[in-house]
Amino acid sequence: MVNLRFIDDLSLKFKELVGSNPAVDVEKNFRALLQGALTKLELVSREEFDIQAEVLRKTREKLENLEEKLAGLEILLQKESE
Repeated sequence: MVNLRFIDDLSLKFKELVGSNPAVDVEKNFRALLQGALTKLELVSREEFDIQAEVLRKTREKLENLEEKLAGLEILLQKESE
């Protein structure tokens, strides 16, 4: 999800730059344009990233364990066939 505080802060700074310009709609349009662009980037929050990194770590750990078990079973099968 896009950080709305960041968008609000950026929008406020842009509004300050525009100053007392009668084109108040410019700020609203800029905010909408910026939010739309950031949404298209499909950014994730740091929390979501950390959660997915932990899921990946656990998955890799399970895969390594399964590979070790498979190697052990292959050795047993090889010994039995000899």
